[in-house]
Amino acid sequence: MTAAAPWIVLAAGLAAALRWLRVAQREHYISGSVSRFAGRWLGATAANLVLGAAAVGTAVAVAWWPYACFPAAAGLLAWPLGLGLRGRTARLAWTPRLRRLAAASAVPFAALAVAGFAAGSFTAGAIAASLLVPQAVDLGLVLTAPLERRLSRAFVDRAARRLRSAAPTVVAITGSFGKTSTKEYTRHLLAGSRHVIASPASFNNRLGLARAINEGLDPGVQVLIAEMGTYGPGEIADLCRWIPPEVAVITAVGPVHLERFGSLEAIARAKSEILGGARVAVVNWDDPRVRAAVEGRSGLQVVRCSGESGEAEVSVLAEGGSLVVRVVGEEAGRLAADDVFPMNVACAAGVAYTLGIPVSRIGERLADLPRPQHRGVAGRSPSGVLIIDDTYNSNPAGARAAVERLVAAVPGRTVVVTPGMVELGRLQAEENRSFAAFAAARVSDLIVVGRTNRRALLGGGRGGTARLQAVAHRAEAVAWVGANLGEGDGALYENDLPDHYP
Repeated sequence: MTAAAPWIVLAAGLAAALRWLRVAQREHYISGSVSRFAGRWLGATAANLVLGAAAVGTAVAVAWWPYACFPAAAGLLAWPLGLGLRGRTARLAWTPRLRRLAAASAVPFAALAVAGFAAGSFTAGAIAASLLVPQAVDLGLVLTAPLERRLSRAFVDRAARRLRSAAPTVVAITGSFGKTSTKEYTRHLLAGSRHVIASPASFNNRLGLARAINEGLDPGVQVLIAEMGTYGPGEIADLCRWIPPEVAVITAVGPVHLERFGSLEAIARAKSEILGGARVAVVNWDDPRVRAAVEGRSGLQVVRCSGESGEAEVSVLAEGGSLVVRVVGEEAGRLAADDVFPMNVACAAGVAYTLGIPVSRIGERLADLPRPQHRGVAGRSPSGVLIIDDTYNSNPAGARAAVERLVAAVPGRTVVVTPGMVELGRLQAEENRSFAAFAAARVSDLIVVGRTNRRALLGGGRGGTARLQAVAHRAEAVAWVGANLGEGDGALYENDLPDHYP
């Protein structure tokens, strides 16, 4: 048994690595993310804290009592409770990149075991390797980063050559939120007059945009709309080097991804990288940080978009129960206030105007603007319940707007189902408390999903009139809505988190 014990612990550690490889994949292969999520799961519940301590304790005990390998292995395989080996909402996908990461992560894992053997205690090395699997995966991400960059270079270079050959006008869109809606609105407004393509779904990083260009850009395309996202400084600047925009759009600067950037000022600087080399900037003039990013830039034409002032080149203002869209002072059309995101419409109309689309033509296209999936899409259940699907939204302003829309549209019982907002850094707890207080003062029920923001949401909601409840998974909330709501009632599903979040 003494000889087999370390091997049993090692085998359990290797099996447990599957869950942490999946976390790395879901977190876009960003180094440090795996250890961060391991810490979140450790503190998620008392049971996970106790199980984690037991797994560590029994693993260490193997050095003195070999039979402890069995509870140690069981603990390593089971911890953390709630994070499965293969996943519930998004399964582990054995892509070539994940296989390379698994191989690289095995290097520090094996090195610890070998170091223990060389030092005369293979058992100690096996224990250390099995307990430090999340850190091994993070180190694997560091080791593979240069290789992944090199492997992707040919793919990106091919996209850059294809782009130069087709030579479309490039419209690049960024912002803390509103990128996808603005992209879809812009594509729709231009489609009646130009051959236009837009990057699909949320393909807004280096490889996603390269894929969109390689697979979708034909020689006849006149306008390419590229959504550009970022998790850190320099990423948008890098995109603009090989996808140089003529028109750059900034929709907003907010605390989304504040956890990664550290400050709103850093977010604003990263978003403003999109302006480098652009001829025209179409911007949310109501946002002071966006305004500061473009003011004083020489040689840059600025198209101001506003939901507050009619003095901007493009405005979308509430008048008489509808939204009036004006372009350079001329009314282009009117929209139902519940159907669109006003600032995103303004930015899209600003792009169309910049590219020479007549105001009358913009007005014609406004009549049937699309609504991107999972971003405020409304529908009816078979029982007549109004369902607003806002599960791809995770910003405070948008969440509040969705609640107001629900309350305005539903005469009966109103329910908000949410796991709260994430990646808001030091503001996350306060933003979730504030949102819950806002919602609980207006709706009849607030259902909190999961544990990531449970304390903040329930704490904020207690001051309102809404009935509060917490569920482990979204499916439980969906079942509750189906069983308790009927015609005349409504439910808002505000944000959704994949199952690698507690």
